Amino acid sequence: MDTNTLAALRATHELYCQLTGQKLSLRFDRERLWYEFLRAGFSAQDLKRVLTYLQKEIRASRRNVGALKLSNLLQLDRFEEDLNISKVRLRTAPPPQSPPSTPSDPSPPTPDQLQNLCQEAKAVFARLREELGRTPNP
Repeated sequence: MDTNTLAALRATHELYCQLTGQKLSLRFDRERLWYEFLRAGFSAQDLKRVLTYLQKEIRASRRNVGALKLSNLLQLDRFEEDLNISKVRLRTAPPPQSPPSTPSDPSPPTPDQLQNLCQEAKAVFARLREELGRTPNP
């Protein structure tokens, strides 16, 4: 393994330890996991994004804290899925469209309004009687 690759995987491991608050030694088996991680095209930024996402999910009780275990995190298929899920932007459903507003229960008329309506009705009836009284019977 060249020195650049070794430096990159050590930096990635240190970032993991920093973000999770763990102190894990970098033994050969862990070096191999990080090597495969970097070889698969994942980056330190991807790691940070997934860890942030998982920590948020753990706080919301939607994920188990075991998701942060290095042996679980570096299962590359699952890491890729978590990375893609962390990028998903869920949109809220549009509010349901309400039917056109129609007064369902108009407020009851005030006493003054009632009196005006009664006077208007009396006037209409008086005109109607007058007109009917002038109409010839067939």
